[in-house]
Order: sequence, then C-alpha cells, then structure tokens
Amino acid sequence: MCGIVALIGSREAAPQLLEGLRQLEYRGYDSAGIATIASQGQLHCLRAEGKLINLTQRYEAQGAPGQCGIGHTRWATHGKPEERNAHPHLDGSGQLAVVQNGIIENYRSLREELQAGGVVFRSDTDTEVIPHLVSRRLAELQAGGALASGSVLLQAVQDVLPRLHGAYALAVVWAQAPGALVVARKAAPLLIGLGEGEFLCASDTPALAGFTRTILPMEDGEVALLTPLGIELYDEAGTRVQRTPTLLSGTEHVADKRSFRHFMLKEIHEQPETAALWVARHLPEAGVGQPLVALPLDDDFLSGIERVQLLACGTSRHAAQVGAYLLEQLAGIPTDVFYASEFRYGPPPLSPRTLTVGVTQSGETADTLAALAMEQQRRRAVADPAFAPRLLGITNRPESSLGRLVDQVLDIGAGIEVGVAATKTFLGQLLAFYGLALALAERRGGSINGRGREQLRILASQLRQLPEQLRALVDDHDRRCEALAHRFADTQDVIFLGRGINYPIALEGALKLKEISYIHAEGYPAGEMKHGPIALLDAQVPVVSIAVPGTVFDKVLSNAQEAKARDAQLIGVAPEGPDTELFDVLLPVPEVDELLSPLLTVIPMQLLSYHIAAHRGLDVDQPRNLAKSVTVE
Repeated sequence: MCGIVALIGSREAAPQLLEGLRQLEYRGYDSAGIATIASQGQLHCLRAEGKLINLTQRYEAQGAPGQCGIGHTRWATHGKPEERNAHPHLDGSGQLAVVQNGIIENYRSLREELQAGGVVFRSDTDTEVIPHLVSRRLAELQAGGALASGSVLLQAVQDVLPRLHGAYALAVVWAQAPGALVVARKAAPLLIGLGEGEFLCASDTPALAGFTRTILPMEDGEVALLTPLGIELYDEAGTRVQRTPTLLSGTEHVADKRSFRHFMLKEIHEQPETAALWVARHLPEAGVGQPLVALPLDDDFLSGIERVQLLACGTSRHAAQVGAYLLEQLAGIPTDVFYASEFRYGPPPLSPRTLTVGVTQSGETADTLAALAMEQQRRRAVADPAFAPRLLGITNRPESSLGRLVDQVLDIGAGIEVGVAATKTFLGQLLAFYGLALALAERRGGSINGRGREQLRILASQLRQLPEQLRALVDDHDRRCEALAHRFADTQDVIFLGRGINYPIALEGALKLKEISYIHAEGYPAGEMKHGPIALLDAQVPVVSIAVPGTVFDKVLSNAQEAKARDAQLIGVAPEGPDTELFDVLLPVPEVDELLSPLLTVIPMQLLSYHIAAHRGLDVDQPRNLAKSVTVE
C-alpha cells in the first residue's frame, strides 16, 4: 500500500527520492515525506499532507541536503491522513528517522511502555514506536562503549525487530552515521537496487526501473546495512547471507500515459494487446498430439488434482469466481472460492490432492500471502503425501513475494498497471483461468458437461479471435459510455445483475463503479432480485443487466422485465436483436460461446464506470481511500 524509497550513494538523495516516490504514486497514498542526512550529520525531514506536489514544493522552498535518505508515501491506517502522521517518523532527539510499510500489531503495548519511560509521541501512528525503540537501544549500546557507526545502527535495529509483531518493511537513517542506511522486511515487500557506487531500496520495482535493472529482493526476516561501499545482508538469526542479484526484465515497469486522459483509460485500451500476448504465448495452433494450451507448469504439478481452492481479494476474487465456474464446468473439478482474509480464520478441512491457487495482481496482497503460507504450513504437517501442499500463483508480478512462496506461477503478463482500479490485470487473470481450465479439461478427457477434446479445440479457436473482438468492443464502447455518462450525474445507487458465469462480472461492474465514482452499487445474481433487493428499485435506481445467449439467457431477460416493471432504467449488456429491445439503453457485445462471454461483457462495465467518474471530475487513477497494492491485513 504505502511506498518506500531509500537511497545511499555519492549524489544528492532528495531528487532521486522524490522521483522514486512519483513512480510509486499509483499505489495510493494520502501524505508523503522524506528525510536526508547531510555529511556533517544533520537530519533534514520534510513532510506534507496530500499529493506529492505539496512535498515537492516544500523541498524546493527549504531543501534537504545529503547523500543518504529515505522517502515514503503513506496510506492511512493508524491515525488520520494529516501531516503529523506522515512518515518519516523521528525519535525524541530528532537524529533518527524511520519509514515503514505494514502494521505493528502490538504497538499499543510498546507505546505504553515507552510513554512510561518518558517518551512523548507526536503522532497517532503505529510506526512511531520504532524510532523510539531503536533510539533507546542505540543509547544503551553507546553507554556500553560502542562508537556511532553503521554497524551499531544495524545492531540496534536487529535487537528491536523481534519486539515488533506484525508485518513491516522499514528503512532507518541516523544522523550520527551519515554513511549508513539500514533496511528490513517481514511479510511486506522490499527490494534493493544496485547502482554504480549507490544503492536504492524500494517497495516496488517502478521506483527502481529508471535507476537500475539489477535488484536484490529481500526475503522475510532479512536485515541489510547499506553503505556506499556495499551491502551486508543478514537473516533473521543474524547470520550473514550471500545471494546473487536478479535482473528486471524489459521496460514493463515504466509507466507512460501516452495521449490518454487517465492511466485507467489507457489500460482499458491495452486489453486487446494483453489478450494478443496471452494467445501468442499460451494458445498456439495445436497440431496432432499437441496440447491445446502451452502453460509453464510441470506435468506432475497438474497430475491427480481432485479439488481446487482459490484464495483472493477484491477484483481478483471476482476473477477467481469465473475461474471456479470454468474449472467445474470444463474440467469437472470441484472448486471453492474463498476470501483470503477469511480463509486464515476458518479454513476448510484438509482434502487430499488439492490445488491451492492464490490470485493477486501485485503478488504482494498481505491477506492472500498469509492464507497461502498457512495452507502450506498445515499441509506440511500431514505425513500423508496425498495432502502435500500444491500451491499455484496467478499474478502480474512473478518476481513478487507470491512468486517466492508458491511452487508454480502463471504470469498474466499484462505489464505495469497504474490505475488503482484493476482492468487489464483482471482480464489477464481471467485468461489465466481459461488456460488452466482448458489444460486440466484436456488432461481429464473433457468435462462433466460433455465437452470433449473437439469441443475444447473449438473453444480454444474462439479464444484466438478474442484480441480482434476486444479492439472493436473497446473502441465502440468508449464512445457509447462517454455519451451515456451524463445520465448518472445525480445517481446515488445502481444495481448490476448477472447469472451463471456472468454473475462475477456483475459484481466486478458494481465494484468498479464504487471504487472510482463513489456511487453506491451492488451486484446480484439476477434470480435473487425478487428475494429482497427488488424493494430498492424505482425510477432513480438504474439497473445494469448482463444477458448473453446461453443456458440462462431467457431467465435474465425475465428478471430484467421484473426490474422494468418497477420503473427502473434498464441498461443491457447483450447482443443486438429483438430479444434485447426491452432495454432502455443497450451496450452491445458480440454473440460468443457463453463460457467466453465474461471476457467481453466486462468491457462495458469498465468503460461505463470510467466515464461516469471522469464526467464527475474525480481522480480516476487514484481514488480516495484506496491503494493499488494492499500490503496490510
């Protein structure tokens, strides 16, 4: 959620810190700050509420000299989004500064302990306990004869970390050691970028992309001391660690809005390219004896699966719901979808030969990672090999924490997505599930619904046509939805309806509208309207209904008629034809196999939400209270 940047080297740190924070703006934040250490040992700290431009203006007015520094964009958890709660946080002497992502769960008891010792707190945050604890430990070490140095700062941080319960990524600087930077991580991402005579740490790769391609992702429990001369990396037990750095690939971590008004609109328009790349990589024309889908998964990994459980949050969970439908209807494998945040506290009984899939666009979603880790641990505790953990990750960031936790990864390959409201990554997750379902269906000889290899081959052939269908659909609905947006100027409530495989798309449509336009919206299975929600309908409540030919087409149209009888304005997402003339407004989609329809019906949902929010003059890319990468539970 929050963004961390930290630099030590031979040039002024503040400009690089500010640029790194700009690259992390897409993650969502409500305040920002930097702290630098001048070579003479003076700490300069600047903080500002609101957008990064406010901090930049403060830097231009006041300056922040030094070749070592830390920076942070904060998404409020403990304490309101005010300047006094912005990072960095200082100790009582003003000589030590800390930035932190994550949550310190036992901060209340630590705060009470420090207050009893005379410490005065200046913020409401959980983070502020850290500089006071480190400062107190430094005083104890110096009282024992230790001289101020980077090694002493490292020791103090290592001594304090066991007292912090929860998840954190943090960076610490100390005025008495101007040539040292200490960083640490536990259940929150932190990477070290290696430059020429300088090192840049960040919580996400975009902050590193313009600095270096050589990175060293930190592992859980690790602590590092960085100086202009090199890196000292230690594990949780304090043992020195040697590990080979890795390379960032290509330019996919560099964000460019091009000529689009918002990143979200650009990313919606990039979905045909996302689909085309997926088809090229994973859906080649299958020859005789060749598999339909080319997935980077070991044969043994897919063998003998009897059950699948999907763990996800938010938009990723909606993709998982579509995935569950595909896995059950195509491959005949019982599949359950869980809120990752709930799975940890009420996991189902263990079942043998189960594939557990974590779905997260960032690969850093704290709830999903924690749920996967718990499932891995409880399965390892069972002696029976049939219960051994089999973990798969579906993500846009294979180099993330998820990639290091699971056995196998499906990289959706959508490229960097800046808009907080996921669009092209959602499509990428859907495509990953289509590939997985086809691969498992083919291995099992077809589905429970009679789709044999020939039917699967036809489905794969239709998927290859998806990029062209998406190009036409995005261009058409960009215009249609822009013209429609003005009708929602005063709307306060919207209902989205879908059935079968398109029910998750109704949920996704409602979520997108809530996220970026701040209009209350709910998604329902269309048949459930008459069981209570229909009481909400009147002429002021638009109803968006997804109706595609297939098993539930006539049922959805009947449910739409029920809404129209209550004077609701009906917006249909459906193919053009006499059956869909009942809609007041039609957002037409091509007629395809019902199983493929979510890949198309989601496009009007995204563009309608976008244009309503843009028409209202809202911050589409960075909606209030939201963050791109949710790294706290």
